[in-house]
Amino acid sequence: MFRVVCLLAVMALWSPAEALDNGLALLPPMGWLHWERFMCNTDCDTDPDNCISERLYMQMADVMAKEGWKEAGYQYVCIDDCWPSHQRDAQGRLQADPKRFPGGIKKLADYVHSKGLKLGIYADVGKNTCAGYPGSLGYYETDAQTFADWEVDLLKFDGCYMDWKLLGEGYINMSKALNKTGRSILYSCEWPLYEWPFQQPNYTAIRETCNSWRNYADVYDSWSSVKSITAWTNDHEEVIVPAAGPGGWNDPDMLVIGNFGLSHDQQESQMALWAIMAAPLLVSNDLRDICPRSKELLQNRHIISISQDPLGQQGRCTAKRKDSFEVWERTLSKNRQAVAVFNKQEIGGPRRFSLAEAPGWRICDPQCNVTQVLPQYKELGVQTLQTKTSVSVNPSGTTLLTVTPISRDFKLYWRSKTTL
Repeated sequence: MFRVVCLLAVMALWSPAEALDNGLALLPPMGWLHWERFMCNTDCDTDPDNCISERLYMQMADVMAKEGWKEAGYQYVCIDDCWPSHQRDAQGRLQADPKRFPGGIKKLADYVHSKGLKLGIYADVGKNTCAGYPGSLGYYETDAQTFADWEVDLLKFDGCYMDWKLLGEGYINMSKALNKTGRSILYSCEWPLYEWPFQQPNYTAIRETCNSWRNYADVYDSWSSVKSITAWTNDHEEVIVPAAGPGGWNDPDMLVIGNFGLSHDQQESQMALWAIMAAPLLVSNDLRDICPRSKELLQNRHIISISQDPLGQQGRCTAKRKDSFEVWERTLSKNRQAVAVFNKQEIGGPRRFSLAEAPGWRICDPQCNVTQVLPQYKELGVQTLQTKTSVSVNPSGTTLLTVTPISRDFKLYWRSKTTL
């Protein structure tokens, strides 16, 4: 039997809390971020191809511009921790490590911009970054102006080495400092991640302050890590989903597709569920050496169109079943629905799921048109509520579909959250 918790989805009235008014992140940001794959590798003497240096970001920008990433929507080349010198300069400004970034960040920004891309950088709200480099505490306006002078386009602002009771004040002060510079800098926060261990964060304040925000632990290159993130999101969706929308997004962390730890079915699951969650799509891999199948998945225009849907409404897990199927659904523009059927079972072979059991299937009254996006693109044609169509889903895999109602007065419908 289904355990039903009904949520009224009145599309015409749906709107998230007031967003940060900087005109940015009207769609979930897309780009490349170094951390999960390259971490804090500063050994350029013995590992010049993989160390945190201007060379790494220039090469990633080259690949993004030449190999279809930019055209697919990936626009940010993002530096994470371990880029600065351990000391500020004589004027109290952050400075790049001179050996690894001999041209400085401004030169790197110019290079990235010349490729039609944008540059992101990393700093921390506290005394130090997580890796022990200088933090921005006491230097918010100085650092914001420095980033603006360098023509940086995104700031990832971490939360290490900071009293959790002062997190909100710090993040708000940096938000004000960034806006004061007059430069458009997308503001990616980690405020709720560091506050959740102590209390439930104020998502109204977070959305008014940040363009995206991390909620949960860092993603690792493992299936257990990806599963833990989706489970946490499901458990907390009543709190976090209403905060998301154009201008501000819940960030479940990086896509690890194209690395070592996930099977291809698991990579498809991460891509599909991140699209349903309206998550930023920030890949962390080596774009210079990625298998063609992973590259094709990351550049799949049908999945990206779900991620970048202009309605900007984050999806939810709408059904949990005892046989280890989950259904995740997202309302899209033009009265459409994205449906992800997720097979959490990790033993056996492919299993079938009847589409009529998806809560969102009720938009097929009287008819709907269904397209399968994953694992292979396939037009499933016109369906009805009585249709017996089912899909095959591999262990730890996901079948992703879009459903478009036909001849339906779609003013509102009930969407159920269910468990067998």
